[in-house]
Amino acid sequence: MFAIGPRLEYAARLRALDELVRISVICRPEYLARITECGDYQRVLAVRQDTPVEEVVALARAVHALEPVTRITTFWEHDQDRAAAVGEALGVATHSPETVRLVQDKHAMRERLREAGVDDTKAGRAFNEADLLAIGEEAGYPFIVKPPAGTASSGVTVVRSPKEAAAAYRTGAGDFPGIARLGVLAEQYHEGPQFSVEAFSEAAGHVVLAVTRKYSDPVNMVEPGHVLPTPLDADVEEAIEGHARRVLDALGVEFGPTHTEVVLTADGPRVIETHLRVGGDEIFNPVKDAVGVDMIDFRTRRAFGEKVLPDIRAVLEADAEPRCEAIWYTAPEASGTHVDSRTAWRPTTLTRA
Repeated sequence: MFAIGPRLEYAARLRALDELVRISVICRPEYLARITECGDYQRVLAVRQDTPVEEVVALARAVHALEPVTRITTFWEHDQDRAAAVGEALGVATHSPETVRLVQDKHAMRERLREAGVDDTKAGRAFNEADLLAIGEEAGYPFIVKPPAGTASSGVTVVRSPKEAAAAYRTGAGDFPGIARLGVLAEQYHEGPQFSVEAFSEAAGHVVLAVTRKYSDPVNMVEPGHVLPTPLDADVEEAIEGHARRVLDALGVEFGPTHTEVVLTADGPRVIETHLRVGGDEIFNPVKDAVGVDMIDFRTRRAFGEKVLPDIRAVLEADAEPRCEAIWYTAPEASGTHVDSRTAWRPTTLTRA
């Protein structure tokens, strides 16, 4: 089996299912520190973030020649493109390269969803401040500026006036670990409460585990709070879940956990983005506590090729007692300079999350 990308601590889960499993890893050097049990791995190949995907595939082919790879998995979205390329090259089932591209390139996602008639959110690429000002003049204010790829609300800004465009471009086009940069994405700002749909897919079928109410900072859009499953009227819940399913269908998502973020506007749900993984901020833990589904466990079982949707449905049907879970993170109003002695006293400026 190949495990590609971060979250290497989940190797123990793979081995718990099959103690004879032989795991090879392809990851970036910065993830090596997360390998705590060397005996969990047959081999570890570290390649830099900027290593061409063709080289990664060549390394995978070399391993495959030594020991045939039967399964490929990745537990987080960094390097999902590499996993897809390796799977395609070796003939091992993974997310298709096209699906990964559409999910990770937010502009490509917007175009596909618009073409499919699923979501008509206006969006455009900007490569300088002048482009942003042109978008604001055409689409109006406010609008969202974000990196074309990324996670954790990194580089996201709400632009409410022309004078904010320059700073928003610098923030969105900045350098963040693991995120390639090529301009920014500017998209329509939707008013309304925000939700995320935690789901699991198999054979292109999608089972919703919970709808989460998301609370975002109005300035930087970072999400300090999540409540799930959020109480909703049946018709609203159906609309949100149905929109998420249509998004996943349009992007070609066929298996595994997904985390789809939506805004409930006056005109119905509109997607923010989706991910081929469990939700961040440890959302998978309240999912397990509230509805009984361990998303990491089922993700691990799916890595071995098991059919898991029947068991997921059984858990949801058997665990009928209503429960609610919540997570809230503090964001203190503080700033300062962090000095790391391990890096020759290189200072790092800290600001409010």
